[in-house]
Amino acid sequence: MNVLIVDDEPLARERLTRMVSSLDGYSVLEPGASNGDEALTLIDNLKPDVVLLDIRMPGLDGLQVAARLCEREAPPAVVFCTAHDEFAVDAFQVSAVGYLVKPVSQQDLSDALKKAERPNRVQLAALTRPAAERGSGPRTHISARTRKGIELIPLDQVIYFIADHKYVTLRHVGGEVLLDEPLKALEDEFGDRFVRIHRNALVARARIERLQRTPLGHFQLYLDGLPPSDALIVSRRHVAGVRKIMQVL
Repeated sequence: MNVLIVDDEPLARERLTRMVSSLDGYSVLEPGASNGDEALTLIDNLKPDVVLLDIRMPGLDGLQVAARLCEREAPPAVVFCTAHDEFAVDAFQVSAVGYLVKPVSQQDLSDALKKAERPNRVQLAALTRPAAERGSGPRTHISARTRKGIELIPLDQVIYFIADHKYVTLRHVGGEVLLDEPLKALEDEFGDRFVRIHRNALVARARIERLQRTPLGHFQLYLDGLPPSDALIVSRRHVAGVRKIMQVL
């Protein structure tokens, strides 16, 4: 089986290369990839059977790469190799192949590769379902179907959710996407990280900068990542709650 190693740390790639090369029946595709964009290109060109994939990388992270793979006709099996165990729930929703925490042991790597099978689209697309449907904890990424396919936006890059008719607009540091999820469900899932400021708006608590009253008596909320001209209106019934949160930020 051909194995592609994706990790932004050269030493980590070298170590995994030595470990995989020592196992019978596996060949490492050189030189490997150092970020998500490189990984997708190499996957297209080299058609690996298995991808050993780091999660935290510059640009597209490992979970975002896995989500893009769900658009492929024959995606490779994915085994996550990461120093961070907090992504395990999301990773197993993306692929049931394996999740290895660094430093990876030879035996654990061998076991994961033996179990590696090509995941189907249902497995890869599982990450796109809300937590209520998955029966697990809050997501670390929000998914949206766009003209590019499935995009995953890390939760820490989300600035706000605003409901408009049947869709919810998600504003993040790189732009906007539309979600087909109720605002109430998002509030239930992410209530510890987002606060309602209006009947149709949730904002990231960590991005609140200041609350200001206008000459007309309205309250405007300024958020990190948004220009001042895009300040959001806080309804009077939610002003006290926003002020209380700001006292502990």
